[in-house]
Amino acid sequence: MIIDNINNKMKANNYVLSTEQLTDIGISKTTLTNYVREGLLERCGHGYYTMPDSIEDDMYLLMLRSKYIVFSHETALFLNGLSERTPFYHSVTIPSNASLPASIKQNCNCYYIKPELYELGLIEKANTFGNKVRCYDAERTICDILRSRNRLDEETVLAAIKNYASYKGKDLNKLAKFADAFKVSKLLRRYMEVLL
Repeated sequence: MIIDNINNKMKANNYVLSTEQLTDIGISKTTLTNYVREGLLERCGHGYYTMPDSIEDDMYLLMLRSKYIVFSHETALFLNGLSERTPFYHSVTIPSNASLPASIKQNCNCYYIKPELYELGLIEKANTFGNKVRCYDAERTICDILRSRNRLDEETVLAAIKNYASYKGKDLNKLAKFADAFKVSKLLRRYMEVLL
């Protein structure tokens, strides 16, 4: 049965399939529309479908919708274990020479960075659903937090630096290198002196 074929493909793809993936297994766009109407599939984003009983991984889905999205700032703090607070809105960074569709922008806090700094500290982390998502490492995230401190509340900035100070995987050499690249070295020293 065709729905079993979809089910197996869904399991293999973190319960999210694109229109293209569904047409590849022989589902026409008309059949797809009928499946959504009948409640056999749910549209979970432009061009993406999931099973009606599956829990939507909004982070993974956001990342699938744009190859430029990298989770940053408060979302990266959470992914790196530097904050226990799940962000209400996800923060993402994209290169300044790229753009995101309005449908994505309205669902997240968007930051732009020079293309030459875009990949600095870029890693993949498993989110709470176990799906791998692109984000920045702890050192890059601290620099982003300092760089964007005027868009964040002071409590978030202080907590991030305090949590980084006791972070087991910290790399102070890398942090210093990144702080230089983002021109936040003096600011970082000032915060560190106050908190340590």
